[in-house]
Amino acid sequence: MRIVAIIQARMGSTRLPGKILKKVNNKPLLSYQIERLQQSQYINELVIATTIETQDDLIIEFCKENSILYFRGSETDVLSRYYEAALAFKADAIVRITSDCPIIDVQIVDKTIQHFIESDKFDYVSNTVERTYPRGLDTEIFSFGALEKAYHEAVLERDREHVTAYFYTNPDVFSMGHIKNDMDYSKYRWTVDTIEDFELIKKIIQALYVKKPLFSLQDTIKVMNENPIWFNINAHIEQKKL
Repeated sequence: MRIVAIIQARMGSTRLPGKILKKVNNKPLLSYQIERLQQSQYINELVIATTIETQDDLIIEFCKENSILYFRGSETDVLSRYYEAALAFKADAIVRITSDCPIIDVQIVDKTIQHFIESDKFDYVSNTVERTYPRGLDTEIFSFGALEKAYHEAVLERDREHVTAYFYTNPDVFSMGHIKNDMDYSKYRWTVDTIEDFELIKKIIQALYVKKPLFSLQDTIKVMNENPIWFNINAHIEQKKL
């Protein structure tokens, strides 16, 4: 099985434009994410899927400078961008990652992929539909066949924009698996969508990266517990609705 991780990335964030190339310790957030995903035991190829818009030329420059594979597609029809990228890179299964998750835990990514592979019965496996992990450690994997079906059948704007919404809103059509943590850490927000989110991630990276570049979920929980005031930095931020 050829497993391709596709990271959707664009510069045109509505709440924090250019967020994925914002730097911590002189290193773009996207670099931290890629560095972590490159340690996966299961991912065969890592691809940045950006848009054909001129503003995203900066992402292409980043990919070229860092020898990262890339694909350009529709800005708004992200489902088509994923389908076309998966076709181009001959994926049997696709790991969907969003570029606003710079401290994603590769162990959790691999746990999700492993469940998909070993079960051999799911079209789609995620740790997001029944959330117990912090927002920002989101991982989804689905078969190319499921992606192709969604690409041809999904008509709602929501489903075209959010790629996997068509899967989990049609559980009678797609077989789904769920990864859950033993402890419920869903109260934590480690995604980057606002300047407050960025300030928290910056503190986490500056506290942990030098000693342990591939710091884990538990490392981050520990440093958050040691600095309880950090939780309030972005606790008021509401996730955008689908």
